[in-house]
Amino acid sequence: MNSLITESDSVRVADAHLERNANRQLVHVAVGILTQPDLSFLLTTRPEGKVYAGYWEFPGGKLESQETIEEALSRELQEEIGIVVVQSQRWKTQKMDYPHALVQLYFCKVTQWTGSLQMKESQQSRWQQLPVDVAPILPGALPVLDWLAQERK
Repeated sequence: MNSLITESDSVRVADAHLERNANRQLVHVAVGILTQPDLSFLLTTRPEGKVYAGYWEFPGGKLESQETIEEALSRELQEEIGIVVVQSQRWKTQKMDYPHALVQLYFCKVTQWTGSLQMKESQQSRWQQLPVDVAPILPGALPVLDWLAQERK
């Protein structure tokens, strides 16, 4: 799958050559950037059966009705990777236009958690440093790598 990205009006467009349904609802997603003191961060793969399966991403998921970003982040990280968030901070937002969905991403830095990592969706996980050595990277995760690099300059 080709994941070329273009930018238009602060919306990043993935796979711009593919057809889109104009009636898509905006999906809100909380994303956790788990970081360690050595500046490493956690990437996981998208599970089989999901769009972009096998692509590396930062863990997280959709906000449910009446749920805050922080509540969704905590729930999703517990459901996906088995940890309980102790300390997180909203960091950046990015709108992504995928062929299958229009997604508003809320990136949160997670600096403290309890529990050990458990990949509950049979996904892979790797602690990474910049530049990352895993591929392919989910288009929505690419801006995060750029932002992390800018912070470290």
